[in-house]
Amino acid sequence: QVQLVESGGGLVQAGGSLRLSCASSGRTFNTYAVGWFRQAPGKEREFVSAISSGGSRIYYADSVKGRFTISRDNAKNTVYLQMNSLKPEDSAVYYCAAAPFPAVNSGTYDYWGQGTQVTVSS
Repeated sequence: QVQLVESGGGLVQAGGSLRLSCASSGRTFNTYAVGWFRQAPGKEREFVSAISSGGSRIYYADSVKGRFTISRDNAKNTVYLQMNSLKPEDSAVYYCAAAPFPAVNSGTYDYWGQGTQVTVSS
């Protein structure tokens, strides 16, 4: 089992920034791709970004390209999502998840964090 712990969510004004962290204590963490998903009330879970185990392959949803940056520090067993120029429509619960390879399909991911709330005010 891969245990994922998320942090960094909170309340921010539109145009502001947040950095989300997804940390794991598992020694196999560095072999997993990690994806970020978000889910707003009344909406389906949405792909945000993903990164391969070594960090060389990175994917973003069109809605966040140019604003969000995914990265990982395998020495710290942590994946980050830097979110800049935040918009109210970015408000959601953000989840990180681990998979054998990066993918946009949530079904690809075997392990999920608990989610962290991001609220962007106008």
